[in-house]
Amino acid sequence: MASLQPPVCDFGWKVPDFNLQNIDGTMISRDMVMGKNGLLVMFICNHCPYVISIKTRLVVTCLELEQYGINSIAIQSNDTLRYPKDSFEHMREEATLNRFSFPYVWDRTQEVAKAYGAVCTPDFFGLNAKGELQYRGRFDAAGRNPETPENNTRDLFNAMKMIAETGQGPRMQIASIGCSIKWFD
Repeated sequence: MASLQPPVCDFGWKVPDFNLQNIDGTMISRDMVMGKNGLLVMFICNHCPYVISIKTRLVVTCLELEQYGINSIAIQSNDTLRYPKDSFEHMREEATLNRFSFPYVWDRTQEVAKAYGAVCTPDFFGLNAKGELQYRGRFDAAGRNPETPENNTRDLFNAMKMIAETGQGPRMQIASIGCSIKWFD
């Protein structure tokens, strides 16, 4: 499994809208889930060890961000034929098991991942209230390692809190790292 890093943040880029099926069967758009101070769009999947290693902390972070008017949404874009653990049914199981407080939607055509330029899981897109990109960085310094006081930098949380308070993300960002999105052949 090759690990990839997405490009740095393109500050102010107006991210495209989408209309994707949530695990409960409803259709969800970007504007439907936008918080009063912004939105965290996360490209994740079920099988990636990078996502698995942060999942518990990610759920807590998303709950904390709600207190700042930042909502979250997770998008699964992987090829589910070659990676059946990422199937819609398994997405439902993951969301229930991990008590996702945010929609977990399926990008079955991969068009949204391509429109966003997503390259890996996890790939984070932090938007301000105007839908402008302000953060495209890592979750924290721990990565796949256990969290310690030294590596608990909370990059994502701190950036999104800053966006909620100022509408702008930090100018210094460290790219996320993760498994490549599994594109259709």
